[in-house]
Amino acid sequence: MTTGAPPPTYPARPRRSRLRTFLPLGIAAWLVLEIWLLTVVADAIGGLAVFLLLVAGLVLGSVVIKRAGRRAFQALNEALQRGGTPAGGGGNGLMMLGGLLIMLPGLISDALGLILLIPPVQKALSAYTERTFDRKLREATAGSFGDAFQQARIHRPDGKVVQGEVIRDEPRDAPQEPRPPLTG
Repeated sequence: MTTGAPPPTYPARPRRSRLRTFLPLGIAAWLVLEIWLLTVVADAIGGLAVFLLLVAGLVLGSVVIKRAGRRAFQALNEALQRGGTPAGGGGNGLMMLGGLLIMLPGLISDALGLILLIPPVQKALSAYTERTFDRKLREATAGSFGDAFQQARIHRPDGKVVQGEVIRDEPRDAPQEPRPPLTG
């Protein structure tokens, strides 16, 4: 049965970003390299020594994360007592990332985690990240967070895109009753 309407033309799929294309490949290559390096080192110094090295990394990483978390919490407490917000994390986020990398089993991740614990590296990486974030923020188009919801699109199974907007029209004089919980 034909309706006389032309068949729907499906829009071309947007290109995948390079990050989405190469990230899984990079993670797989990193894992293979970690396993290969562990087997080479285990061959050279013995399996028990590598196991003890991995356990020591787990313990050291958890100590670093705990210490960084405690420092971040103290900085937050001091800032709240002064009545302000914490100015700069002091590298606590990078210390936590370093601790997490040390906790992961593998020698490459341990080396990267230890590098992140060096204060000059933390300062340089923090400055670079802040500059990049500020640049991306300046390049972003103007608009509010609500604009993202007003331009929501619904993708139907047949491929058609229905653009819409939700408007709640309630009288301002209506008494505000408590709403029932969403969980049932």
